[in-house]
Amino acid sequence: MRMSGGVEWAVHCCVVLTDVDQPVPAATLAKLHDVSMTYLAKQMQALARAGLVRSVQGKAGGYVLTRDPDEITVLDVVVAIEGVEPQFVCTEIRQRGPLGTPPEDCRTACPVAKAMLAAESAWRGALKAITIGDLGREVNRGAGRDALATIRTWFGGEAA
Repeated sequence: MRMSGGVEWAVHCCVVLTDVDQPVPAATLAKLHDVSMTYLAKQMQALARAGLVRSVQGKAGGYVLTRDPDEITVLDVVVAIEGVEPQFVCTEIRQRGPLGTPPEDCRTACPVAKAMLAAESAWRGALKAITIGDLGREVNRGAGRDALATIRTWFGGEAA
C-alpha cells in the first residue's frame, strides 16, 4: 500500500502541534521539516477541512489542533489527506478474457478482493488504535526526553 508523502508530513505536523502554546505558521512547520511550503500548506488545508486543525489568522497566526491529541487518530489524518475511498478497488477481472466467469456466477466477492479488503480493514483498525497523542509521547521517548518541548522553544525563536 502506498500513500502520498503528504500523509507523513501531516502526521508529523499534528504531532509537533501537540505541545505548542501558540499557533504555528505553515511556513515554520515546513522549515522545521525541510519540506515544500506550498505542498505542506495543501496538507494543512486538508487537515483544516477535516476539522483536525484550525487556522488562526493574523500576525501571530498559524495552525493549532482542534481537540485533544488523544482524540485524533492516525487514521483521521490519513483520511483527511487521502480520502475515505478504499485503497483496493475490485474491477472484477475474473469476468474478463476468453475464460471469464459469467457475472451470474460472481454473486460473492472473489478471494482476491476478500483478502485485500480484510487487509485494508486490519490496516485501518491499526491506524485507528494509535492517536496523535500516542505518537507525541513516543517522540519524547525515542528522540530524547522533552523533544517536543525543544521544538516548541525553536518555534518561539522562529516567531521572534
